[in-house]
Amino acid sequence: MKKIVLAYSGGLDTSYCLKKLSIDNEVHAVNINTGGYTIEESNKIKEKAIKLGAYSFTTIDAVDLFYNKIIKYLVFGNVLRNNTYPLSVSSERTIQAMEIVNYAKKNKATHIAHGSTGAGNDQVRFDTIFQILAPEIKILSPIRDLKLTREEEIDFLNQQGIKLSWEKAKYSINKGLWGTSVGGDETLTSDLKLPSTAYPGSLKNKSSKEITLTFKNGEIIGVNGEKYDSVTCIELISKQCDDYCIGRDIHVGDSIIGIKGRVGFQAGGPMLIIKSHHLLEKHTLTKWQQFQKDQLSNFYGMHLHEGQYLDPVLRDIESFLQSSQSNVNGDIHVTLHPFRFELNGISSKNDLMNRKFGTYGEINNKWSADDAKGFIKIVSNQNKIHQYVNKK
Repeated sequence: MKKIVLAYSGGLDTSYCLKKLSIDNEVHAVNINTGGYTIEESNKIKEKAIKLGAYSFTTIDAVDLFYNKIIKYLVFGNVLRNNTYPLSVSSERTIQAMEIVNYAKKNKATHIAHGSTGAGNDQVRFDTIFQILAPEIKILSPIRDLKLTREEEIDFLNQQGIKLSWEKAKYSINKGLWGTSVGGDETLTSDLKLPSTAYPGSLKNKSSKEITLTFKNGEIIGVNGEKYDSVTCIELISKQCDDYCIGRDIHVGDSIIGIKGRVGFQAGGPMLIIKSHHLLEKHTLTKWQQFQKDQLSNFYGMHLHEGQYLDPVLRDIESFLQSSQSNVNGDIHVTLHPFRFELNGISSKNDLMNRKFGTYGEINNKWSADDAKGFIKIVSNQNKIHQYVNKK
């Protein structure tokens, strides 16, 4: 009998794994909470795990760890995969995998199991962390190894007395602090859109609403003039955006294994926070700070997405991103509308759009007309020389 620690979310894939593996083994179901769960939902996950045969069930709260280790830097870097996706799922998997390893080592497990398929990114993210941090522990992945479809998983569970309908399980939904992803059915095609019913929640507010977000050293610390810790701010902003169904989209990307894929997501809070932070940076950082951040942030997001969190180059980039945030302070004024938001402007003591020096297109306070003419003459020299030398 193997002593198995299963990364358990309560979804179809991990439910199949738990039922299948517990027939002949001691399976410890471990749910890593990276946000998005209510107490009621967490209790239901536990009840399901026990019903499916778990030897034990444990929930590990990793929300603060998730924010401090990863989300903070995704905001600093304004990271959006393919300029679209805020890495809602891929950012979670690293923390979940590391916490599963810690639990497995502490409890002397012989095996670690996960519910990833052989055609997605999560198998790479989980296995990479497991192999690096716990090479002595064997990895089990029943869905991948047996090449199971979701219909086959449902048939097995039905045969075991666990009743699930295809309509309820046709989407794979992952909900966390940094957004909700929705995959399956229409996302398996290139031409069909997800129906509104596939996304979590429904439109609750139809009238516009103004809110203010406050940042200090690049971190979100307040909403509408009230100060909160950053995790609470994300939760409050996400709740308001969800009421407006803000942040719904479909991401099309290149997977780690080389095939293209689509995934739907609803991440209004993360999208609003990233776009607000980016606007504040446009006002408070220099041109070359922004330029370098764009290069490094894109690299950081790509490597995190592809499961390479433990590469030390990411720690180097995090140091740069942290250093860049000392002047990213102020308020961003936003208007929420059904399905969208507007960034109206910012208020910041570090605003480099300073009228003492000049007003763009209007007034030059700190230089003369002759200064401008001389500058233009010198800055034109390179191309003047090129045209002269290469004149035909």
